[in-house]
Amino acid sequence: MKKELLAATALVSTLVGASAVQAATASFSGSVKTGVEGQDTDGTADGTFAVKQQTNLSFSASETTDSGIKISSGITVINEGSFSGDSGGLTLTFTDGSKLDLIEAGNSYSTKLASVPGAGGEQGLTGTTGNHAPTGLGFANSSSKVGFEYHSIDDAFGIDGFTWAVSASTGDDSDGVGSSSTVEAAYSVGLSYVADAGDTKVTIGGGFMTADDSNSDTANAKGEETAIAVTAETGDLTVGVGWAAGSEVATHSSTTQNSEVDGGEVITAGAKYVSGDITFAVSYADGEAKDIVTMGSAGTNVDSYEKTAASVTYTIASGVTAVIGYSSEDRADEGTATKDQSGSAWYVGATVSF
Repeated sequence: MKKELLAATALVSTLVGASAVQAATASFSGSVKTGVEGQDTDGTADGTFAVKQQTNLSFSASETTDSGIKISSGITVINEGSFSGDSGGLTLTFTDGSKLDLIEAGNSYSTKLASVPGAGGEQGLTGTTGNHAPTGLGFANSSSKVGFEYHSIDDAFGIDGFTWAVSASTGDDSDGVGSSSTVEAAYSVGLSYVADAGDTKVTIGGGFMTADDSNSDTANAKGEETAIAVTAETGDLTVGVGWAAGSEVATHSSTTQNSEVDGGEVITAGAKYVSGDITFAVSYADGEAKDIVTMGSAGTNVDSYEKTAASVTYTIASGVTAVIGYSSEDRADEGTATKDQSGSAWYVGATVSF
């Protein structure tokens, strides 16, 4: 409780000391995605297809105080077609360009990861609950909503292109038992460096995080991970590769399915090429981990995941794009191939953004 009171006191003191002189300026943004997806698994079922519709709508508000500090926040109303009503935290942007996120701040290592290109489209197969092989970077990312993240100024420490961030959060103060799992406290550091190598812009970013688990029966932390990604942009071509490794306690809607996950590791790679209004993209992910539902134990058999995807995106008009995407996925649970969750998928659709 003491940690929560200190965090609340610091927040109130910061906001009271920086009085705003007028009502905040509000804006909104969103998108509507409509398309058709087809799936053909390696199992006995025939190929299927279905309409996929997703809607996103969010509002943001910000204002600058007399002292020059910008205060901003927002709310997500609809997230991928489902009503959300999820309020965001507060972000304070200082006059030197540094930022402080308060409430739902997240972990800094994820913030600073370089963005590896990925294929577009809404295609994909649903995996089994018991398969905990990581499908992308940031798989063990865990934090509490009560926390902060500080983002440094650009060119930190006088190094051109260098930035850093640090975050911390606190959660449930009581120990759980059995198969429960929540974040007790989380800490993270992230670094990013952008350099020009002739005609190529190279970005290197990543870091590490650790989140304690509130369950005294678990052997693993709620999440521990190190991740790094590198991208290179030359003209209209961008390529990238990422790597992450760690362990976690994976949670599900049914606590009996919660699992200890050890030896998690994933590699991602991607490339995109922009030619006028057309963007070509390809991506690849390969992950594996060992898991077990018995808390306090270590898994022995390997779960695996592999995905190759490609897409072509065409800009029809400002804010309007059409996309054709394809993916091929292979999964294995406890060393045994899961054919009903492996196979190929395609998507044809359009997105209207505003």
